[in-house]
Order: sequence, then structure tokens, then C-alpha cells
Amino acid sequence: MKSIMERFSLEGRTALVTGGAQGIGKAYCEALVQAGAKVAVVDINLALAEETAHALIAGGGEAIAIRTDVTVQDDVQKMVRTVVEKWGSLTIGVNNAGVGLWRDALTMDFMDWRKVLSLNLDAIFLCAQAEGVQMKEQGYGKIINTASMSAHISNTPQNQCAYNASKAGVLHLTRSLAAEWAPLNICVNSISPGYTKTALVANLLDSPEGKSMLPKWLERIPMGRMALVEDLQGAVVYLAGEVSDYVSGSDILIDGGYCSW
Repeated sequence: MKSIMERFSLEGRTALVTGGAQGIGKAYCEALVQAGAKVAVVDINLALAEETAHALIAGGGEAIAIRTDVTVQDDVQKMVRTVVEKWGSLTIGVNNAGVGLWRDALTMDFMDWRKVLSLNLDAIFLCAQAEGVQMKEQGYGKIINTASMSAHISNTPQNQCAYNASKAGVLHLTRSLAAEWAPLNICVNSISPGYTKTALVANLLDSPEGKSMLPKWLERIPMGRMALVEDLQGAVVYLAGEVSDYVSGSDILIDGGYCSW
């Protein structure tokens, strides 16, 4: 029988991470490489993806960069083919690319709604579908979707109905795929981060409205601080490895206790 540390190891596994060039996605790439996986850094910004991939290689890992618009089905299918052509398989798909947007529901432009749903939900389906086809052929795979604590609650004081709805959709899509694909030996799970220190959040907080929100956020976090990207890395390694082979349809909420109130 393998030791627990051997079961956590990702040696011999191949992964892709969408939105992998920065923020949470970059932290996921770093964690997966450190655990032994070969990682494709997928991003719409190829220069940033290449920068992240080069850093992973410089640290002793094996990585490539792939430019992909995850809202375009042909791009997504090409992404999976590229990984398989490079390494012979795709064991782990981390569908992480997303966007946040604050808008009042009464005045929100429908195109803003569609932008959020397209990237945060439609693209998750496109990626999972393409990954699932490959994993069915292999007879094994791990799919990990980035949801959010906003899938579980309606955040305050900011108004973000599109974001909340999209992430709730990710949560139930994950459960649905987990049930459908369990006979194929494909595990599908999600990670729900709370407020996390990333460039995406920093841009939101840089506005006058955002600056007024940070103290209100911190008041509601029992642990009294925002998450660091490092706080999320253990979950992605766990869900990507053999150690979680009996885990599917689950969500790991990493929010400093925010949803405990």
C-alpha cells in the first residue's frame, strides 16, 4: 500500500490551468508543479502565460504556455489537444479563468451580464466538456472548477448579481458532471475561494467604492484577513491526486469562516 505522501504526489500526471498566468491560477500552477505534475499554463495573455511557464521551468518543473480564449469552443478543444500532443495525456483540468463585475441589477447592461456568464460559466462547461472527452478515452481524470463563496451567499455590500449567479451555476454544474461522469472514472469537484488578495480584487478595491468596502469585508471574516493565494494551494493538490479518488461532486470552501455566520 502506498504511503499517504505517495498518494498526495502528482508525479507522472499532466495538468492544465486556465487563467493560469496570474493570481489564483498562477498559484495553482506553482502548487501542481511542486507536487510533481507537468503543467500547461493557459491564458488569453500569451506573454504572461509564457512568463509564468518560464518561472516554473526555472524552478525545476516542466511547463508550457498555451494561449486560449476559453469562451471559444475551437480554442478550448485545441488547448486539450496541445496538452495531449505534448505529454500523451491530460490527467488534471483546472478550470479557473473568470471575471468579477459590480453592477446594480436595475441598470446593468445585458452585455455586461453576458460577459460574466460567458467567462464564468459557459467557459467552464466548454473546458470541462473537452477535458471530459479526453479523460473518458483515458479511463481516468480529475476536473477542478473554480467557484466562489459567492456561489453560497449573496455578498454585501457590493451588488454583483451576475457574478453570484455565474458561480452558483459552476457549483451545480460541478455536481451534475460529477454524477454523470462517475461511471467514467472522472472526478469533478470545485474550490470556492473567499476574498483573496489578487490583481483582480486589487483592481476592484482601487476605486472609491472599493476602498470603502474593504473594512466591511474584513469585519465579516472571522479570521480577520483576506486569503492569500497560498491558502488555496493545498486544496488543488488534494483534488488533483490519487488521495481524493473517492471525492466527487464536492466543493471546498476556503473563506476564513465567512460563510459560518
